[in-house]
Amino acid sequence: MARKVSKRKKPAKEKHQLKERFKIESTVFDKHTLLSLSKLLNKRIIRTVDYCISTGKEANVFRATAPGGHFVAVKIYRIETTHFIKRQEYLIGDPRFEKIKHSGKEIVKAFARKEFKNLEVCERAKVHAPKPYYLLDNIIVMEFLGEGELPYPTMEMVGPLHGEKDLESILKDMRKMHKAGLVHADVSEYNIMLGKVPYFIDWGQGVVKGHPKAEEFLERDVKIILEYFKKQGIKRDSAKVLNWITK
Repeated sequence: MARKVSKRKKPAKEKHQLKERFKIESTVFDKHTLLSLSKLLNKRIIRTVDYCISTGKEANVFRATAPGGHFVAVKIYRIETTHFIKRQEYLIGDPRFEKIKHSGKEIVKAFARKEFKNLEVCERAKVHAPKPYYLLDNIIVMEFLGEGELPYPTMEMVGPLHGEKDLESILKDMRKMHKAGLVHADVSEYNIMLGKVPYFIDWGQGVVKGHPKAEEFLERDVKIILEYFKKQGIKRDSAKVLNWITK
């Protein structure tokens, strides 16, 4: 028996895209966040929010324009999310965040504050990462990593652009982090942007060396990045690399 064809018209592609965009924006631009963005506009930290660069379970990143006309990145942590509850292992044990209230909104704000502080450490240690400019509740304004009007791609999108040089730069930065008392704790090809050099992004989960799982996280970071480059035909001994980073 022939299948009856529905006479209902399929929604236009543009309508579907607008619906998806509305779903994304409604989970990010809640009342609290809109008020915070209004404050950033009034303080002349940003002039406009241009477009979304990336979306994630915890946050969205937007390109924005500053009053001077240059681009900045605006990372907005979602207030309405349960994903952070599962990631409290990155907060518990970090001496910088011992006194936070363990309510949903306060945990989200703590992750934003954590990322901002970690970026400050990176800037002082000369690690390749976005420079932090401003923090307000669940919103971070930071350096826009890109060329012209477009952001740099992630390593997952384009692969290592400079082969072994990219790995050398990544490992040197991991060593600088460790010397500065910091572990990224989520190093992967998804969290590295490639310009002239690799840049580490997404620092919300980064921990200080005093964290009880810092050593475990560092070993995992080294293993993941070396496994990725091994697939590209570039091999390193994990134990030797870890020893070099920590010594």
